[in-house]
Amino acid sequence: MKLLTTLGRLLAVLFWLAVLSNLIAPFAAPFALLLNLAGAGMLLLHVLQLGLCRDRLKASPRPTGDRLLLLVFGAFYLDALPSAEVVVAELLQATREVDATLAEMPLAAVHTPVAERDAA
Repeated sequence: MKLLTTLGRLLAVLFWLAVLSNLIAPFAAPFALLLNLAGAGMLLLHVLQLGLCRDRLKASPRPTGDRLLLLVFGAFYLDALPSAEVVVAELLQATREVDATLAEMPLAAVHTPVAERDAA
């Protein structure tokens, strides 16, 4: 499966390079229009995919980079995105660790008024 994903990503990069080179120096008559239409269609589908994967992208540790990679690679990048369940579990674990740390602190250190801390 990883081999197919890697091959798909390679083909996606080659496709986008062909679309960009067609925009810079157009190919022969029927191919230029077809490649532009295919590129526009692919971009539209990847933007739609961004909307459908919005929750998974919000759960990602680097959502901006993942959005860009999802635009370029499309479905071939979906397996690299964390599932929302995994991210929620990690956040719950971090919250439990913070709660345990706060529980170990003396109550006076946690609830010291601001005026007393600033005076000291």
